[in-house]
Amino acid sequence: MLKRVLESKDAVISTLAVINAPVDPLSQEEWEVLQEACTVLEPFEQVTVEISADSYVTASKVLILCKGLQKVTAEHQTRVTTGKVKELVDALCVSMDRKFHRMEWNTVLSETTILDPRFKKLAFTDNRADDKALQRITSAAERSSQSTPLPGGQEGEETQASAVWRFFEDRATGSTTRRNPSSDAILEVRSYCEEPLFQRSADPLSWWEAKDSGYPRLTHVMTRRLCIVATSVPSERIFSKTGQILTERRNRINPSKLRHLVFLNANLR
Repeated sequence: MLKRVLESKDAVISTLAVINAPVDPLSQEEWEVLQEACTVLEPFEQVTVEISADSYVTASKVLILCKGLQKVTAEHQTRVTTGKVKELVDALCVSMDRKFHRMEWNTVLSETTILDPRFKKLAFTDNRADDKALQRITSAAERSSQSTPLPGGQEGEETQASAVWRFFEDRATGSTTRRNPSSDAILEVRSYCEEPLFQRSADPLSWWEAKDSGYPRLTHVMTRRLCIVATSVPSERIFSKTGQILTERRNRINPSKLRHLVFLNANLR
């Protein structure tokens, strides 16, 4: 809103002068306040757009974007020149310090961030927070081993082993059953953390697709974490689309058909 007013500054001043409207024009100082306020608020708009998308992973970005937003806003404290904007910046810094100081301990945000190969532990400033998140991920990977087939397993396959190979097959089966799910999960998490970071502009899901066979347990955990969206905006968009489909002239659509139309509208691209 403020950006549009600034873009129309000359037109607004000229129009008010021509029509002699009973409206007090903004002073030069007030125009400067608007300009500085836009500069301060622009990063908030960028972050809002970034985490409100529904076509890529968003929850894993929240920790990093919030920290970056705090730093950028704090830098404005020494740059702004107008008193009103200085008050705005101070209020924003205080509010973010209060809201964000325990964000790294949030279960969902910490686990999604670590499971994003672009960020991992680099997004954390508190080592205790990322250690706790890794412990939870390791426990989840250990539990998932019960439903995730091990690499090289023959689950669901009908093998016709001859008598010559039966001795080896018995030993291989016994070795698999003696494996420790806990140690396997720990080794898998440790190996994942030692992998080089993925490009920030790349899709983390493509990385996991390529590494699926190497990290079967973590992949199973990842599918339940990286699908989480950072905000409620995607669902609100669907509600808005539903209101456009179900109108007064189309109020007899049955629920099943409405559900299918909304699904196609949201996913057919």
